[in-house]
Amino acid sequence: MSSVRSPKKSPSVPAPTDTAAPANEPVDTGFLRTLVGYNTRRAALSIIAVFMERMAVYDLKVVDFSVLSLVAHNPGITSRQLCATLSVLPPNMVGLIAALERRGLIERRPHPSDGRAMGVHLTPAGVELTAQAEQTAAQLEEDATNRLTAAERKTLIRLLQKVYD
Repeated sequence: MSSVRSPKKSPSVPAPTDTAAPANEPVDTGFLRTLVGYNTRRAALSIIAVFMERMAVYDLKVVDFSVLSLVAHNPGITSRQLCATLSVLPPNMVGLIAALERRGLIERRPHPSDGRAMGVHLTPAGVELTAQAEQTAAQLEEDATNRLTAAERKTLIRLLQKVYD
C-alpha cells in the first residue's frame, strides 16, 4: 500500500468556489500588483510595444537598437563584451552582428590590443541611423514616463538598476 500525499493548500489562497465572478466585473490583481516582477513586466510591455512601433521606421528591434547604441558609445567593443552587457548568447550575437553588417550599419575591424578579437564600429550610415534612433528612444521614454516627475524617473531607473546590477 503506497501512501499518496495530497498537495498542501496555501493558507493565503482562498479555496476554489463553484461560482465564477461575472465576466464584466473587475479582476482582482491585488497580489500581483505587490510583485516587482509583475509591475516591471507590465511597464516593459507597454514601453516595448510603443518602442517597436516607433523603431519600425528604422527597421530595428530592441536588441538591434541596443547593439547599435552600445557600439556608438563604445567604438571597438567586442562581440564578447556585447554578449555580456546584453545577456545574449554568442551564437545569437554572431547573427545580430552579421545582420547589422549586411545592412551597412556596422563593420568589424581587428582589435588594437587583442589580436584574436574583432572590434565592432559603426559605419557612417550606422552613426546617422543610431543618432536618429536614440533621439526617437529618448522621446519615447519621455512620453512613456510623462506621469513621473524628473526626480521620480531618475529614482525609478536607479532602483531598477539596483535589482539587476
